[in-house]
Amino acid sequence: MTNNSQMNFSQMKRAALVVAAALFMQMLDSTIVTTALPQIATDLKVAQSTASLLVSVYMLFSAIFIPLSGWLAKKVRRKNLFLIAVGLFTVSSVLAGLFNNLTYLLVMRAIQGMSGALMVPVGRLIILENTEPKKMLQILSYLVWPALLAPAIAPLLGGYVIASLSWHWIFFLNLPIGLLIILTGAFFILDDNEREDLPFDLFGFLLVAVAGGGLLIASEILSRGLSLFFWGFLVLFVALVFLALAWHHLSASDQPLFSLEPLKVKTFRVYESGGSIFWMTIGALPYLLTLVLQVAFHWSPIMAGTYVIFIFVGNIAIKPFTTVIIRRLGYKYALVVALSLASLATLLMAAFHADSAKVWIAFVAFVSGVGRSLALTAYNSLSFSELSKEQKNSANTLTSVLQMLSQALGVGIVATILALLGQVVKTTTAYQLTFLIVGLVSLYPLMEVLTLPKDAGAQTLS
Repeated sequence: MTNNSQMNFSQMKRAALVVAAALFMQMLDSTIVTTALPQIATDLKVAQSTASLLVSVYMLFSAIFIPLSGWLAKKVRRKNLFLIAVGLFTVSSVLAGLFNNLTYLLVMRAIQGMSGALMVPVGRLIILENTEPKKMLQILSYLVWPALLAPAIAPLLGGYVIASLSWHWIFFLNLPIGLLIILTGAFFILDDNEREDLPFDLFGFLLVAVAGGGLLIASEILSRGLSLFFWGFLVLFVALVFLALAWHHLSASDQPLFSLEPLKVKTFRVYESGGSIFWMTIGALPYLLTLVLQVAFHWSPIMAGTYVIFIFVGNIAIKPFTTVIIRRLGYKYALVVALSLASLATLLMAAFHADSAKVWIAFVAFVSGVGRSLALTAYNSLSFSELSKEQKNSANTLTSVLQMLSQALGVGIVATILALLGQVVKTTTAYQLTFLIVGLVSLYPLMEVLTLPKDAGAQTLS
Protein backbone atom coordinates (compact mmCIF):
# COMPACT_ATOMS: atom_id res chain seq x y z
CA MET A 1 0.00 0.00 0.00
CA THR A 2 1.57 3.23 -1.06
CA ASN A 3 2.20 5.97 1.44
CA ASN A 4 2.74 8.60 -1.26
CA SER A 5 -0.90 8.88 -2.30
CA GLN A 6 -4.25 7.96 -0.88
CA MET A 7 -5.85 4.87 -2.38
CA ASN A 8 -9.08 5.22 -4.29
CA PHE A 9 -12.26 4.12 -2.57
CA SER A 10 -12.47 0.67 -4.19
CA GLN A 11 -8.89 -0.08 -3.13
CA MET A 12 -9.57 1.09 0.41
CA LYS A 13 -12.73 -1.00 0.59
CA ARG A 14 -11.02 -4.19 -0.62
CA ALA A 15 -8.10 -3.71 1.78
CA ALA A 16 -10.49 -3.01 4.66
CA LEU A 17 -12.43 -6.19 3.91
CA VAL A 18 -9.20 -8.22 4.01
CA VAL A 19 -8.31 -6.75 7.41
CA ALA A 20 -11.90 -7.26 8.60
CA ALA A 21 -11.61 -10.94 7.66
CA ALA A 22 -8.44 -11.21 9.75
CA LEU A 23 -10.18 -9.58 12.69
CA PHE A 24 -13.13 -11.94 12.24
CA MET A 25 -10.82 -14.98 12.24
CA GLN A 26 -9.09 -13.81 15.41
CA MET A 27 -12.31 -12.98 17.27
CA LEU A 28 -14.06 -16.17 16.16
CA ASP A 29 -11.09 -18.24 17.30
CA SER A 30 -10.83 -16.56 20.71
CA THR A 31 -14.60 -16.87 21.29
CA ILE A 32 -15.28 -20.34 19.92
CA VAL A 33 -12.54 -21.99 22.01
CA THR A 34 -14.52 -21.15 25.16
CA THR A 35 -17.45 -23.28 23.95
CA ALA A 36 -15.13 -26.26 23.48
CA LEU A 37 -13.43 -26.19 26.89
CA PRO A 38 -15.65 -28.89 28.50
CA GLN A 39 -14.95 -31.31 25.62
CA ILE A 40 -11.24 -30.48 25.59
CA ALA A 41 -11.04 -31.06 29.35
CA THR A 42 -12.80 -34.42 28.99
CA ASP A 43 -10.61 -35.60 26.11
CA LEU A 44 -7.37 -34.51 27.76
CA LYS A 45 -8.50 -35.81 31.18
CA VAL A 46 -7.88 -32.51 32.95
CA ALA A 47 -10.08 -30.20 35.04
CA GLN A 48 -12.03 -27.57 33.12
CA SER A 49 -10.20 -24.88 35.09
CA THR A 50 -6.95 -26.31 33.71
CA ALA A 51 -8.34 -26.40 30.17
CA SER A 52 -9.28 -22.73 30.53
CA LEU A 53 -5.54 -21.98 30.45
CA LEU A 54 -5.94 -22.24 26.67
CA VAL A 55 -7.86 -18.96 26.82
CA SER A 56 -5.64 -17.36 29.46
CA VAL A 57 -2.37 -18.12 27.64
CA TYR A 58 -3.76 -16.73 24.40
CA MET A 59 -4.80 -13.48 26.09
CA LEU A 60 -1.51 -13.22 27.98
CA PHE A 61 0.65 -13.50 24.87
CA SER A 62 -1.62 -11.06 23.04
CA ALA A 63 -1.13 -8.55 25.85
CA ILE A 64 2.64 -9.00 25.76
CA PHE A 65 3.11 -8.71 22.00
CA ILE A 66 0.53 -6.09 20.95
CA PRO A 67 2.89 -3.25 22.04
CA LEU A 68 5.46 -4.62 19.57
CA SER A 69 3.15 -4.17 16.59
CA GLY A 70 3.70 -0.44 16.15
CA TRP A 71 7.50 -0.67 16.37
CA LEU A 72 7.67 -3.60 13.95
CA ALA A 73 5.36 -1.78 11.53
CA LYS A 74 8.01 0.95 11.27
CA LYS A 75 10.85 -1.52 10.72
CA VAL A 76 9.27 -4.06 8.33
CA ARG A 77 7.06 -3.77 5.25
CA ARG A 78 3.56 -3.67 6.70
CA LYS A 79 2.02 -5.85 4.02
CA ASN A 80 4.65 -8.55 4.60
CA LEU A 81 4.29 -8.31 8.38
CA PHE A 82 0.50 -8.62 8.12
CA LEU A 83 0.62 -11.63 5.78
CA ILE A 84 3.31 -13.39 7.85
CA ALA A 85 1.24 -12.88 11.01
CA VAL A 86 -1.86 -14.29 9.27
CA GLY A 87 0.16 -17.27 8.04
CA LEU A 88 1.61 -17.95 11.49
CA PHE A 89 -1.84 -17.67 13.09
CA THR A 90 -3.29 -20.09 10.54
CA VAL A 91 -0.50 -22.66 10.81
CA SER A 92 -0.53 -22.62 14.62
CA SER A 93 -4.32 -23.06 14.53
CA VAL A 94 -4.04 -26.17 12.35
CA LEU A 95 -1.24 -27.59 14.51
CA ALA A 96 -3.35 -26.97 17.64
CA GLY A 97 -6.02 -29.26 16.23
CA LEU A 98 -3.70 -32.15 15.39
CA PHE A 99 -2.77 -33.52 18.83
CA ASN A 100 -4.40 -34.38 22.16
CA ASN A 101 -1.73 -32.90 24.41
CA LEU A 102 -2.32 -29.96 26.74
CA THR A 103 1.28 -28.72 26.77
CA TYR A 104 1.42 -28.80 22.99
CA LEU A 105 -1.92 -26.99 22.78
CA LEU A 106 -0.72 -24.29 25.17
CA VAL A 107 2.38 -23.67 23.03
CA MET A 108 0.24 -23.34 19.89
CA ARG A 109 -2.18 -21.00 21.68
CA ALA A 110 0.77 -18.86 22.76
CA ILE A 111 1.88 -18.61 19.11
CA GLN A 112 -1.68 -17.77 18.10
CA GLY A 113 -1.79 -15.01 20.70
CA MET A 114 1.55 -13.62 19.54
CA SER A 115 0.65 -13.67 15.83
CA GLY A 116 -2.85 -12.32 16.45
CA ALA A 117 -1.29 -9.46 18.42
CA LEU A 118 0.57 -8.43 15.25
CA MET A 119 -2.05 -9.38 12.66
CA VAL A 120 -4.95 -7.12 13.61
CA PRO A 121 -3.12 -3.95 14.79
CA VAL A 122 -0.84 -3.94 11.73
CA GLY A 123 -3.79 -4.53 9.41
CA ARG A 124 -5.75 -1.71 10.99
CA LEU A 125 -2.73 0.59 10.79
CA ILE A 126 -2.51 -0.06 7.04
CA ILE A 127 -6.11 1.11 6.69
CA LEU A 128 -5.75 4.10 9.03
CA GLU A 129 -2.70 5.56 7.35
CA ASN A 130 -4.09 5.24 3.84
CA THR A 131 -7.70 6.33 4.22
CA GLU A 132 -8.59 9.91 3.45
CA PRO A 133 -10.51 11.63 6.27
CA LYS A 134 -13.85 11.96 4.45
CA LYS A 135 -13.91 8.16 3.87
CA MET A 136 -12.77 7.26 7.39
CA LEU A 137 -16.24 6.57 8.85
CA GLN A 138 -17.35 4.36 5.98
CA ILE A 139 -14.11 2.39 5.70
CA LEU A 140 -13.60 1.84 9.43
CA SER A 141 -17.21 0.67 9.77
CA TYR A 142 -16.13 -2.51 7.96
CA LEU A 143 -13.83 -3.26 10.88
CA VAL A 144 -16.73 -3.16 13.34
CA TRP A 145 -18.66 -5.99 11.66
CA PRO A 146 -16.32 -8.78 12.87
CA ALA A 147 -16.62 -7.57 16.49
CA LEU A 148 -20.40 -7.90 16.13
CA LEU A 149 -20.65 -11.12 14.10
CA ALA A 150 -17.99 -13.35 15.65
CA PRO A 151 -19.37 -13.43 19.23
CA ALA A 152 -22.89 -13.94 17.83
CA ILE A 153 -22.16 -17.02 15.74
CA ALA A 154 -19.33 -18.57 17.79
CA PRO A 155 -21.50 -20.40 20.38
CA LEU A 156 -23.83 -21.88 17.75
CA LEU A 157 -21.05 -22.71 15.30
CA GLY A 158 -18.87 -24.15 18.06
CA GLY A 159 -21.70 -26.29 19.38
CA TYR A 160 -22.48 -27.62 15.90
CA VAL A 161 -18.85 -28.40 15.05
CA ILE A 162 -18.23 -30.16 18.36
CA ALA A 163 -21.45 -32.18 18.13
CA SER A 164 -20.94 -33.14 14.47
CA LEU A 165 -17.16 -33.63 14.41
CA SER A 166 -14.88 -32.91 17.39
CA TRP A 167 -13.28 -29.98 19.18
CA HIS A 168 -10.21 -30.29 16.94
CA TRP A 169 -12.22 -28.85 14.05
CA ILE A 170 -12.74 -25.50 15.76
CA PHE A 171 -9.04 -24.91 15.07
CA PHE A 172 -9.21 -26.27 11.52
CA LEU A 173 -11.88 -23.66 10.71
CA ASN A 174 -9.11 -21.08 10.53
CA LEU A 175 -7.37 -22.83 7.62
CA PRO A 176 -9.73 -21.79 4.79
CA ILE A 177 -10.21 -18.33 6.31
CA GLY A 178 -6.48 -17.79 6.72
CA LEU A 179 -5.68 -18.97 3.19
CA LEU A 180 -8.35 -16.68 1.77
CA ILE A 181 -6.92 -13.70 3.69
CA ILE A 182 -3.39 -14.43 2.46
CA LEU A 183 -4.47 -14.81 -1.18
CA THR A 184 -6.67 -11.72 -1.24
CA GLY A 185 -4.24 -9.71 0.88
CA ALA A 186 -1.40 -10.44 -1.54
CA PHE A 187 -3.43 -8.76 -4.30
CA PHE A 188 -5.47 -6.09 -2.52
CA ILE A 189 -2.96 -4.72 -0.01
CA LEU A 190 -0.27 -2.69 -1.75
CA ASP A 191 3.29 -2.34 -0.49
CA ASP A 192 4.60 0.60 1.48
CA ASN A 193 8.13 1.91 1.19
CA GLU A 194 8.63 4.05 4.30
CA ARG A 195 11.00 2.76 6.98
CA GLU A 196 12.28 4.21 10.22
CA ASP A 197 15.53 3.06 11.77
CA LEU A 198 14.32 3.22 15.36
CA PRO A 199 16.07 1.59 18.33
CA PHE A 200 14.03 -0.94 20.25
CA ASP A 201 12.79 0.36 23.61
CA LEU A 202 13.44 -2.84 25.54
CA PHE A 203 12.84 -1.28 28.96
CA GLY A 204 9.51 0.18 27.84
CA PHE A 205 8.50 -3.13 26.30
CA LEU A 206 9.25 -5.03 29.52
CA LEU A 207 7.32 -2.53 31.64
CA VAL A 208 4.27 -2.61 29.37
CA ALA A 209 4.42 -6.40 29.03
CA VAL A 210 4.55 -6.97 32.80
CA ALA A 211 1.78 -4.41 33.40
CA GLY A 212 -0.53 -5.85 30.74
CA GLY A 213 0.21 -9.46 31.58
CA GLY A 214 -0.17 -8.74 35.30
CA LEU A 215 -3.58 -7.14 34.81
CA LEU A 216 -4.80 -10.17 32.87
CA ILE A 217 -3.42 -12.61 35.45
CA ALA A 218 -5.00 -10.60 38.28
CA SER A 219 -8.33 -10.63 36.46
CA GLU A 220 -8.10 -14.39 35.98
CA ILE A 221 -7.23 -15.02 39.66
CA LEU A 222 -9.96 -12.72 40.96
CA SER A 223 -12.56 -14.46 38.80
CA ARG A 224 -11.75 -17.81 40.48
CA GLY A 225 -13.42 -16.95 43.79
CA LEU A 226 -12.88 -15.46 47.24
CA SER A 227 -10.27 -18.00 48.31
CA LEU A 228 -7.75 -16.43 45.91
CA PHE A 229 -8.64 -12.78 46.50
CA PHE A 230 -5.48 -11.96 48.44
CA TRP A 231 -3.24 -13.22 45.63
CA GLY A 232 -5.43 -11.61 43.01
CA PHE A 233 -5.19 -8.19 44.61
CA LEU A 234 -1.45 -8.65 45.21
CA VAL A 235 -0.87 -9.32 41.50
CA LEU A 236 -3.18 -6.41 40.66
CA PHE A 237 -1.16 -4.07 42.88
CA VAL A 238 2.13 -5.15 41.26
CA ALA A 239 0.60 -4.73 37.79
CA LEU A 240 -0.60 -1.21 38.62
CA VAL A 241 2.87 -0.28 39.90
CA PHE A 242 4.40 -1.44 36.61
CA LEU A 243 1.65 0.40 34.72
CA ALA A 244 2.59 3.64 36.49
CA LEU A 245 6.27 3.02 35.73
CA ALA A 246 5.45 2.29 32.09
CA TRP A 247 3.41 5.49 31.83
CA HIS A 248 6.26 7.54 33.28
CA HIS A 249 8.83 5.93 30.99
CA LEU A 250 6.75 6.32 27.80
CA SER A 251 6.08 9.95 28.69
CA ALA A 252 9.71 10.80 29.44
CA SER A 253 11.60 8.76 26.85
CA ASP A 254 12.86 10.40 23.65
CA GLN A 255 12.25 7.21 21.67
CA PRO A 256 9.55 5.22 23.49
CA LEU A 257 8.09 1.92 22.35
CA PHE A 258 5.01 3.95 21.44
CA SER A 259 4.20 7.58 22.10
CA LEU A 260 1.51 8.91 24.45
CA GLU A 261 1.27 12.13 22.40
CA PRO A 262 -2.07 11.12 20.78
CA LEU A 263 -3.70 11.40 24.23
CA LYS A 264 -3.31 15.18 23.95
CA VAL A 265 -6.00 15.12 21.23
CA LYS A 266 -9.38 15.35 22.98
CA THR A 267 -11.36 13.04 20.69
CA PHE A 268 -8.75 10.30 21.06
CA ARG A 269 -8.45 10.85 24.82
CA VAL A 270 -12.23 10.59 25.25
CA TYR A 271 -12.20 7.27 23.44
CA GLU A 272 -9.28 5.85 25.40
CA SER A 273 -10.80 6.76 28.79
CA GLY A 274 -14.57 6.54 28.41
CA GLY A 275 -14.28 4.11 25.51
CA SER A 276 -12.20 1.73 27.62
CA ILE A 277 -14.93 1.70 30.27
CA PHE A 278 -17.43 0.99 27.50
CA TRP A 279 -15.30 -1.92 26.25
CA MET A 280 -15.31 -3.31 29.80
CA THR A 281 -19.12 -3.37 29.82
CA ILE A 282 -19.14 -4.97 26.36
CA GLY A 283 -16.98 -7.80 27.64
CA ALA A 284 -18.92 -8.21 30.88
CA LEU A 285 -22.58 -7.89 29.89
CA PRO A 286 -23.13 -11.11 27.87
CA TYR A 287 -21.21 -13.00 30.56
CA LEU A 288 -23.32 -11.47 33.34
CA LEU A 289 -26.64 -11.97 31.54
CA THR A 290 -25.80 -15.61 30.82
CA LEU A 291 -25.00 -16.21 34.50
CA VAL A 292 -28.13 -14.58 35.87
CA LEU A 293 -30.37 -16.56 33.52
CA GLN A 294 -28.68 -19.87 34.31
CA VAL A 295 -27.69 -19.54 37.96
CA ALA A 296 -30.32 -17.21 39.42
CA PHE A 297 -33.31 -18.05 37.18
CA HIS A 298 -32.34 -21.72 36.60
CA TRP A 299 -32.72 -21.61 32.82
CA SER A 300 -31.03 -24.27 30.71
CA PRO A 301 -27.77 -23.27 28.99
CA ILE A 302 -29.45 -23.50 25.57
CA MET A 303 -32.39 -21.33 26.62
CA ALA A 304 -30.13 -18.76 28.30
CA GLY A 305 -27.86 -18.65 25.25
CA THR A 306 -30.84 -18.09 22.98
CA TYR A 307 -31.85 -14.94 24.87
CA VAL A 308 -28.30 -13.61 25.21
CA ILE A 309 -28.05 -13.82 21.41
CA PHE A 310 -30.61 -10.98 21.23
CA ILE A 311 -27.75 -8.65 22.23
CA PHE A 312 -25.97 -9.67 19.05
CA VAL A 313 -29.19 -9.52 17.03
CA GLY A 314 -29.44 -5.87 18.09
CA ASN A 315 -25.78 -5.37 17.18
CA ILE A 316 -26.32 -6.60 13.64
CA ALA A 317 -29.82 -5.18 13.06
CA ILE A 318 -28.73 -1.54 13.51
CA LYS A 319 -25.35 -1.87 11.78
CA PRO A 320 -26.54 -1.10 8.19
CA PHE A 321 -27.92 2.22 9.47
CA THR A 322 -25.11 3.35 11.78
CA THR A 323 -23.17 5.34 9.19
CA VAL A 324 -26.32 7.23 8.14
CA ILE A 325 -27.23 7.97 11.77
CA ILE A 326 -23.72 9.23 12.58
CA ARG A 327 -23.63 11.46 9.49
CA ARG A 328 -27.04 12.89 10.40
CA LEU A 329 -26.43 13.46 14.12
CA GLY A 330 -22.66 13.91 14.20
CA TYR A 331 -20.36 11.88 16.42
CA LYS A 332 -21.25 13.60 19.67
CA TYR A 333 -25.01 13.16 19.53
CA ALA A 334 -24.83 9.73 17.92
CA LEU A 335 -22.72 8.64 20.89
CA VAL A 336 -25.11 10.30 23.34
CA VAL A 337 -28.00 8.29 21.86
CA ALA A 338 -25.99 5.06 21.69
CA LEU A 339 -24.53 5.25 25.19
CA SER A 340 -27.89 6.26 26.66
CA LEU A 341 -29.53 3.19 25.13
CA ALA A 342 -26.74 0.90 26.34
CA SER A 343 -26.77 2.32 29.88
CA LEU A 344 -30.58 2.27 30.11
CA ALA A 345 -30.70 -1.34 28.96
CA THR A 346 -28.12 -2.36 31.57
CA LEU A 347 -30.03 -0.59 34.34
CA LEU A 348 -33.26 -2.27 33.21
CA MET A 349 -31.51 -5.65 33.47
CA ALA A 350 -31.04 -4.89 37.17
CA ALA A 351 -34.82 -5.25 37.50
CA PHE A 352 -34.95 -8.70 35.88
CA HIS A 353 -36.35 -11.46 38.09
CA ALA A 354 -37.37 -15.08 37.61
CA ASP A 355 -40.92 -14.10 36.60
CA SER A 356 -39.92 -11.40 34.09
CA ALA A 357 -41.59 -11.83 30.71
CA LYS A 358 -39.21 -13.54 28.32
CA VAL A 359 -40.17 -11.16 25.52
CA TRP A 360 -39.15 -8.26 27.80
CA ILE A 361 -35.76 -9.84 28.51
CA ALA A 362 -35.24 -10.35 24.78
CA PHE A 363 -36.27 -6.76 24.00
CA VAL A 364 -33.94 -5.22 26.59
CA ALA A 365 -31.06 -7.38 25.34
CA PHE A 366 -31.85 -6.24 21.78
CA VAL A 367 -31.82 -2.55 22.81
CA SER A 368 -28.49 -3.10 24.54
CA GLY A 369 -27.10 -4.53 21.31
CA VAL A 370 -28.38 -1.59 19.26
CA GLY A 371 -26.65 0.87 21.59
CA ARG A 372 -23.41 -1.12 21.60
CA SER A 373 -23.25 -1.35 17.81
CA LEU A 374 -23.90 2.35 17.20
CA ALA A 375 -21.42 3.37 19.91
CA LEU A 376 -18.66 1.10 18.60
CA THR A 377 -19.04 2.39 15.06
CA ALA A 378 -18.95 6.02 16.20
CA TYR A 379 -16.09 5.53 18.65
CA ASN A 380 -14.03 3.56 16.13
CA SER A 381 -13.93 6.40 13.60
CA LEU A 382 -14.01 9.36 15.99
CA SER A 383 -10.97 8.15 17.90
CA PHE A 384 -8.67 8.58 14.87
CA SER A 385 -10.51 11.45 13.17
CA GLU A 386 -8.34 14.31 14.43
CA LEU A 387 -4.96 12.59 14.63
CA SER A 388 -2.09 13.37 12.29
CA LYS A 389 -0.61 10.57 10.19
CA GLU A 390 2.48 10.55 12.42
CA GLN A 391 0.34 9.96 15.52
CA LYS A 392 -1.71 7.07 14.13
CA ASN A 393 0.89 4.34 14.66
CA SER A 394 1.21 4.97 18.40
CA ALA A 395 -2.52 5.64 18.72
CA ASN A 396 -3.29 2.32 17.04
CA THR A 397 -0.97 0.44 19.40
CA LEU A 398 -2.42 2.14 22.46
CA THR A 399 -5.98 1.43 21.29
CA SER A 400 -5.22 -2.25 20.65
CA VAL A 401 -3.71 -2.71 24.12
CA LEU A 402 -6.53 -0.95 25.96
CA GLN A 403 -9.32 -2.69 24.04
CA MET A 404 -7.94 -6.12 24.78
CA LEU A 405 -7.28 -5.38 28.45
CA SER A 406 -10.65 -3.68 28.94
CA GLN A 407 -12.65 -6.61 27.62
CA ALA A 408 -10.68 -9.10 29.72
CA LEU A 409 -10.83 -6.97 32.87
CA GLY A 410 -14.57 -6.42 32.49
CA VAL A 411 -15.29 -10.10 33.10
CA GLY A 412 -12.82 -10.31 36.00
CA ILE A 413 -14.24 -7.23 37.73
CA VAL A 414 -17.82 -8.45 37.37
CA ALA A 415 -16.88 -11.88 38.73
CA THR A 416 -15.22 -10.19 41.71
CA ILE A 417 -18.25 -8.00 42.43
CA LEU A 418 -20.55 -11.01 42.21
CA ALA A 419 -18.38 -13.04 44.59
CA LEU A 420 -18.29 -10.23 47.16
CA LEU A 421 -22.01 -9.48 46.97
CA GLY A 422 -22.81 -13.19 47.11
CA GLN A 423 -21.38 -13.24 50.64
CA VAL A 424 -23.92 -10.75 52.00
CA VAL A 425 -27.10 -10.97 49.89
CA LYS A 426 -29.18 -13.58 48.08
CA THR A 427 -28.03 -14.83 44.69
CA THR A 428 -30.68 -13.00 42.65
CA THR A 429 -30.07 -9.77 44.56
CA ALA A 430 -26.31 -10.08 43.97
CA TYR A 431 -26.89 -10.25 40.23
CA GLN A 432 -29.34 -7.35 40.30
CA LEU A 433 -26.90 -5.16 42.24
CA THR A 434 -24.09 -6.10 39.86
CA PHE A 435 -26.19 -5.04 36.87
CA LEU A 436 -26.93 -1.79 38.71
CA ILE A 437 -23.23 -1.15 39.34
CA VAL A 438 -22.31 -1.90 35.72
CA GLY A 439 -25.14 0.35 34.51
CA LEU A 440 -24.04 3.25 36.71
CA VAL A 441 -20.40 2.84 35.67
CA SER A 442 -21.49 2.88 32.02
CA LEU A 443 -22.80 6.43 32.55
CA TYR A 444 -19.20 7.69 32.75
CA PRO A 445 -18.54 7.38 28.98
CA LEU A 446 -21.82 9.22 28.37
CA MET A 447 -20.85 12.10 30.65
CA GLU A 448 -17.44 12.33 29.00
CA VAL A 449 -18.94 12.42 25.49
CA LEU A 450 -21.07 15.40 26.57
CA THR A 451 -17.85 17.41 26.94
CA LEU A 452 -17.03 17.01 23.23
CA PRO A 453 -17.64 19.95 20.88
CA LYS A 454 -20.62 19.60 18.52
CA ASP A 455 -18.35 19.38 15.48
CA ALA A 456 -15.97 16.73 16.87
CA GLY A 457 -14.59 14.68 13.99
CA ALA A 458 -16.56 16.72 11.45
CA GLN A 459 -13.86 16.40 8.77
CA THR A 460 -14.65 12.68 8.44
CA LEU A 461 -18.38 13.30 7.92
CA SER A 462 -18.23 15.47 4.80
